[in-house]
Amino acid sequence: MKARILVIEDDALLNRMIVRQLEGMGHVVAGMETLNDARDYLKQYEPDLIISDMRLPDGDCLSELPTLGESHPVIVLTAYGTVKNAVEAIQAGAADYLTKPVSPDELALTVKRVLDTAALQADHQFCKARLKAQSESQSFMIGQSEALEQVKELIDAVADSDMTVLVLGESGSGKELVARAIHDQSHRSLRNFVAVDCCTLQESLFESELFGHEKGAFTGADRKKKGLIEGAAGGTLFLDEIGEIPPAIQAKLLRVLETGQFRRVGGTKDLSSDVRIVAATNRDLKKMSQDGEFRADLYYRLEAFTIYTPPLRERREDIPFLVEHFIRNHDFSMRLKKTVTKEAMRKLIAYDWPGNVRELKNVVERAIILSRDNKTIRSQHLTFGACKQESGGLQLDLPSGANPTLEELEACYLRMLLDKHAGHRATVAQVMGISERHVYRLIGKYELG
Repeated sequence: MKARILVIEDDALLNRMIVRQLEGMGHVVAGMETLNDARDYLKQYEPDLIISDMRLPDGDCLSELPTLGESHPVIVLTAYGTVKNAVEAIQAGAADYLTKPVSPDELALTVKRVLDTAALQADHQFCKARLKAQSESQSFMIGQSEALEQVKELIDAVADSDMTVLVLGESGSGKELVARAIHDQSHRSLRNFVAVDCCTLQESLFESELFGHEKGAFTGADRKKKGLIEGAAGGTLFLDEIGEIPPAIQAKLLRVLETGQFRRVGGTKDLSSDVRIVAATNRDLKKMSQDGEFRADLYYRLEAFTIYTPPLRERREDIPFLVEHFIRNHDFSMRLKKTVTKEAMRKLIAYDWPGNVRELKNVVERAIILSRDNKTIRSQHLTFGACKQESGGLQLDLPSGANPTLEELEACYLRMLLDKHAGHRATVAQVMGISERHVYRLIGKYELG
């Protein structure tokens, strides 16, 4: 495999020898003689492998390993070929070590072994993440309701195209899971699925996060950075809460959708992006575009293919299937096959689920814990929501004798206000006396968005 390799060695002759051999193997190689030069290089490039002398004129490689080895595999070179040095290097984070004088054959074998191991580890992490994502997306697809079948048909129809998709629905109804299902069923499934919660990004840094920036583009930009669009190259970029994107960014996003091109912040060159965009919101984008709060041209570009995720109260017949799924996947270590009494299931089906599938999952998992060693989940194990509002004011809905934490009270109050004001963040922020951005962070913290 072709790789980008950084060699840090103060012996100029040995440095050149290693660089030439690795270049002869087809790699892209840079040779540096000091740690300071290497640090400057790392501000510009992301190597696949670092080969470094253990002792350099301006520092000890071992002290740098915890930082270097966190992002890049490192092979340490040492003229002191003792077991003690080798152990120190490995414990500090080195992937392997070589003793001087370096044998060309040993160098080639070690480099290949470390690169192959790093590739396998990356593939393993990717597969784990993909399996987890697939499991989560499949949980939304559990059920037999007509409303769910319509969503499945739309996903099947659009998945293998590159068409932009807009997913609409209430908070917790499974919009991100629909986006993941679209990605998993598409020809892009082996590439990255990058999810962005637009309401949690700081507005001042939004453009840099999305499009990336060049070195020196603004104060603190000490290195070139790729944005999320580049990170999703060949795959899918999911923009959750797209209604919260600042107006200036909306125009640049529209350009990406129409031309596939963008510029990093501070850049002068157009870059191309092969990325599919799936967006989601629980807000009325059409009304926002009519009121001038969202670009009309961007809205019409997004709504060309729309999928509506039905709230759980519109697919109550799916609740027993979802409950069984959540019980089965909660914790294999409990080794107990939980069942739900008829009375408890009737309560689950009758409840309106303002938090939708996400709330159902939380209620079931809490019931599993409260039922302890009991193999049966009963009505008394069910806790619907954190709070409810009655004529007398705010009333907690917690198990008998439970003392709520401050966070439970905060989540309770926030959920009540979101329900009361139909999810309008600006109004909720005004009522709570905090900034709208703070409301966004709380929604993310308590998974209410």
